[in-house]
Amino acid sequence: MNNQPMCGRYGFGNPARLSELPFRANLPPSVPRFNIGPMQSVPFVLQEGTHRHAVMAKWGLVPIWADDPSIGNRMCNARGDTVAEKPAFRSAFRSRRGLMPAEFFFEWQVLERSKVKQPWCIALEDGEPFAFAALWERWRPKGNPDAEPLVTCAVITTEPNATMAPIHNRMPVILKPGDYEAWLAPEASPVHTHALLRPYDGPMRAWKVSTRVNKIGNEGGENIRPLESPAA
Repeated sequence: MNNQPMCGRYGFGNPARLSELPFRANLPPSVPRFNIGPMQSVPFVLQEGTHRHAVMAKWGLVPIWADDPSIGNRMCNARGDTVAEKPAFRSAFRSRRGLMPAEFFFEWQVLERSKVKQPWCIALEDGEPFAFAALWERWRPKGNPDAEPLVTCAVITTEPNATMAPIHNRMPVILKPGDYEAWLAPEASPVHTHALLRPYDGPMRAWKVSTRVNKIGNEGGENIRPLESPAA
């Protein structure tokens, strides 16, 4: 069993397809990305009051009370079972929930008698785009209220479904399009939104990929190509 936290890599090969999802917001222009990691800028959908819009946010949540934005390096994921209580996430969970569009994500499987973990790529069975349940914050340096705000975000994780269980003991929360409105609604109760933090129950597929994805700088479609030989 892999007891490490979710590694935090994902991507999308066709950015135009992300706009097919019912976000009711225009996503920022993007290029294909096959190895997005923490502290990189990502397309993100958020709602403030009655206004919904899409922005580029830095992946790694920086709480408004933080002295240093580098804390975001440790805040790319929030556990669904504790998100309502953890000081770093509870305020955002109450009122700053968002959507992070994707087409696939990666996870690393611990192998017996091996120091090298096996990377897997995971997607919906039909290859359709989807969105992670996420949180966001707008951070400014203390004592400088006029500074340009830094918008940051974190993906919420939950227990694995049948596809993910052999690979890892956590998975990102993937919301179905019919749940977007309930998740983003500012007036939604914590009980209602917490009920959405469950393993994805639709069909998914997972396949082994090369360890080239281990290096955050390695981009390109080779990262999601099915592995035909043992990982190097």
